[in-house]
Amino acid sequence: MENRNMKQHVSFVGALHVGFGILGFLGALAVYLSFHFAFGFVEDEPVVQRLLPFLGNTLSLIIVFFSSLGVIGGIGLFSYRPWARILVMIVSAINCLNIPIGTAKGVYSIWVLMQKETLDLFEPPTQ
Repeated sequence: MENRNMKQHVSFVGALHVGFGILGFLGALAVYLSFHFAFGFVEDEPVVQRLLPFLGNTLSLIIVFFSSLGVIGGIGLFSYRPWARILVMIVSAINCLNIPIGTAKGVYSIWVLMQKETLDLFEPPTQ
């Protein structure tokens, strides 16, 4: 494959991670609001009153954390930063657990970022 083609693949992987990261932020907001909405219907259960906000906050923060990594890595890929390539490969490996879409996105991202032509794009220019 030629270098221009791999640039398009890397840009597409970056856009995928930024786009799915934004969707993740929206999903985290939905989880947060859902748990706090459900909290309004619990009156005489002290264990559930402590558990629902904790679960809602914890799940939302985990989703926001991984979405942030995807967005940061995706933006870094647009400028061919070596750290972004490593970060996106780690996030992609974790995304492989999200069957089936996360697996497809993760496998494609890892495939693109492991190609020899892609490695050449992320090397600093020689003087």
